[in-house]
Amino acid sequence: MSTAAQADNFSTARRVAALLVREYCEAMNTGDAEKLLSLLDDDVVHDVNQGERREGKERFKAFQARMAHHYKETLADPVVMVARNGERAAVEYNIEGVYLDTEQGLPAAKKQAYTLPGGTFFAIKDGKISRISSYFNMTDWITQIAD
Repeated sequence: MSTAAQADNFSTARRVAALLVREYCEAMNTGDAEKLLSLLDDDVVHDVNQGERREGKERFKAFQARMAHHYKETLADPVVMVARNGERAAVEYNIEGVYLDTEQGLPAAKKQAYTLPGGTFFAIKDGKISRISSYFNMTDWITQIAD
C-alpha cells in the first residue's frame, strides 16, 4: 500500500472513530440508552472509576440505569482524541452533575451540584466500542458534595 493510500486509510479510520466517540457523548448527554447501546460491541468491557469491571451490553445497560437513578450528568466541553489507526480513542470533558439519590456507601444526596474534570478511553473494533474506561477524581467529587 502506498504512503498516500495508508494516510487516507488512517484519516478515514480516525474520522469514523471520532464520530463514534462524539455519538457516545451525545447519547450520554441526552440519556438515549438505546443509541448508547447501539454503539457498543456485544462483548463490551466497561471499567469504571472506583468500581468493578463489567462485561457485556446488559451489564453496561444496568450500570447506566443505576447512574441515571442517582445522578444527572452531562459531559461538557468534550475534546476527542483518536489514534492514527482509529482503534483507540479518548475524550476529555467536564462532568456537570447533580447528585439526585443517595448511593449506598456514599454521602447523602441532597441534589448537590458538582463539576469535575474527567476522561474516558475507548477501544474500537469493527466500528463498535469494545472497551470503555472512565476516570475522574472521586475525592474531589466527595469534597464538592459533602456538607
